[in-house]
Amino acid sequence: MSNETILIDDYVVNITNLNKSFGSNHVLRGIDLHVQRGEVVCIIGPSGSGKSTLLRCVNMLEKPTSGNIVVLGRELTHIDCDIDEARTKIGMVFQQFNLFPHMTALENICVAQRKVLGRSKAEAEMRGLQLLARVGLTEKADAYPGQLSGGQQQRVAIARALAMDPDVMLFDEATSALDPELVGDVLNVMKTLAEEGMTMLVVTHEMGFASNVATRVVFMDGGVIVEQGPPSQVIAAPQHERTQSFLSSVLNH
Repeated sequence: MSNETILIDDYVVNITNLNKSFGSNHVLRGIDLHVQRGEVVCIIGPSGSGKSTLLRCVNMLEKPTSGNIVVLGRELTHIDCDIDEARTKIGMVFQQFNLFPHMTALENICVAQRKVLGRSKAEAEMRGLQLLARVGLTEKADAYPGQLSGGQQQRVAIARALAMDPDVMLFDEATSALDPELVGDVLNVMKTLAEEGMTMLVVTHEMGFASNVATRVVFMDGGVIVEQGPPSQVIAAPQHERTQSFLSSVLNH
């Protein structure tokens, strides 16, 4: 096997010259980003820099204006791509937990397994209970979202995404709606996933998490990638003045 083949196989996400406009607002401007299997890429930057739009384009929740997105060897931007099928391998966790309020934690984790993957009720529940244990919520299987704290709801949402056995996980500001004392529980689950080799793209304001867990940090501003590299470079010793001023405002906050 040639080196080139290995490299292509190793890239889970390939984004090339991605542009996204909402009317006259040009939000993403020619983004190139390539993510290898097992990488944890933290995307940081000021509000309105295009971070969440970039993440939402990766699973086509936002349709790019132009450019190419290939995930797991499948070109999502191709007109004939079956997006629903492709999405089964891309887990996403949002800022708002988006749980069904009329379903228990376990039912929330089981519903897509049964509808999309065709698992039996028993199979789905077994997997659901495994995942609740993994996120530290075994005792909350029969609780409804309204009976859970925000941090617990977000951990259920992570378990729900993992129930589909994704190859890549997207986290869009997964902790920003949480009370500060609940953030750590969610970040610990994400850290464990990273340690187990899950490929992750994480839009976050949590600089400690980015410093300690990311294999690469991408700083975005004004719809472009300004700077990227290991956390020791981008966070500890940023080269670009825009990165420097952003980090000084965030870290001294």
